[in-house]
Amino acid sequence: MKNYISINLKRDKIIIKIAEDAEQKQIISSLTKKLPDLKKLYKDEKTPIQIMGKILKNKEIDEIQQLIKENIDVDIEFDMPKSLGLSSITKTFNQEIKMSETKFHRASLRSGQKIETEGSIVILGDVNSGAEVIASDNIVVLGNLRGLAHAGAKGNKNAIIAAGRLDTVQIRISNIVKEMNRDEEPMYKNAYVYIHNDKIIIE
Repeated sequence: MKNYISINLKRDKIIIKIAEDAEQKQIISSLTKKLPDLKKLYKDEKTPIQIMGKILKNKEIDEIQQLIKENIDVDIEFDMPKSLGLSSITKTFNQEIKMSETKFHRASLRSGQKIETEGSIVILGDVNSGAEVIASDNIVVLGNLRGLAHAGAKGNKNAIIAAGRLDTVQIRISNIVKEMNRDEEPMYKNAYVYIHNDKIIIE
């Protein structure tokens, strides 16, 4: 029987790698069988789990995460491109995001909230006015981006920002800042933001 999942213990995390050709039912079946061994790796410390390999759909990610969480109370990260449907955001993942650790925030950000992260982040919701997202690599917002977004915060000019709708007053990539005039500029749908010749471009 083919091994659809491999588990490796690193110094500061546990890596679960999913075979590219694995079907979801095979993934769930293999993971269920390996959970007893996975639980043995946990005593007092909560070593985070990083899942990589096959590109997964939202529903598949939720199912895998729920299965693990029901058995082990641990932080889970999915370090992989994700099928998102929007052409601009799909294009995002075809670029630099493959090379960075990607975190998923499954909620909208309210005014006054702030998220800072290493690598890239996907916001499964809105970033409202008065909220702020800072990432050392890429920022992807599936909903409305009305707050402040600063991608490439540690100097990565290859970083991008993508949003289902861009309606903010300011965006930053690396050390490049673009002020947005809501009265003069259009509201961008499926926006894709990047740097070209040290200028921020919005498509």
